Amino acid sequence: MSAATTLSIVTGSSRGLGAAMALQLLQPGARLLGLSRQANPTLAAAALAHGVACEQWQVDLAQPAAVAARLQAWLEGIAPRTLTRVTLINNAALLAPPGPMERADDAQTTAALRVGLEAPLLLTAAFLRATRGWALDKRVLNISSGLGRRAMAGSTVYCAIKAGLDHASRALALEQAREPHGAHIVALAPGVIDTDMQVQLRGASAADFPDRENFVRLHASGQLTSAEDAAARVLAYLARADFGSVPVADVREA
Repeated sequence: MSAATTLSIVTGSSRGLGAAMALQLLQPGARLLGLSRQANPTLAAAALAHGVACEQWQVDLAQPAAVAARLQAWLEGIAPRTLTRVTLINNAALLAPPGPMERADDAQTTAALRVGLEAPLLLTAAFLRATRGWALDKRVLNISSGLGRRAMAGSTVYCAIKAGLDHASRALALEQAREPHGAHIVALAPGVIDTDMQVQLRGASAADFPDRENFVRLHASGQLTSAEDAAARVLAYLARADFGSVPVADVREA
């Protein structure tokens, strides 16, 4: 395997957008760390075929403190002198069943909040602490959603998570701008993607989820973006020279 010059960390790398991004990041000179509940055998095989260093941790991001501590220790063991860029992509999400908040299951709500908001914040803090003295290009990409900027009945928890991620990214960007080797921070909405989450939304009760028919119509009319196409657009945005100039963005408006 060739020496790595870029290091990427991707959460939720076992399926959907995360898996597609991880596969596309397997380029010459790359090193990849995937964090997800399940290992991705396709990713492992592709990394071997491409001669790219790839490590996968099977972790529960609903218990993020231990994962963040492990990530910080792992990063602190890396010599940054050979790297030109290090990136954290907070992609993992857990969708609680759509429906009114008063009927939500408390345990499912807690898990969704931990995976979708608490884990990105703790992982980002660990990433920033471990790389604070690294004089190289550092980027944090938080995968957001249009629902962080537009409310939808039956999706209170998901809307709250993504709105929180957006505003946290704005605040983090201000903080990092004050650092001599600060990271570039962006919360990016990737568009409407054909993933398991979409299947869950289309299968919801119309009484509990008033916007169900909109998602059925998007699927029926072929307006959903494949995970592979969405990943390519997101990674193209991540690679931009001006990444971080706008802390909250939408790939469809880029």
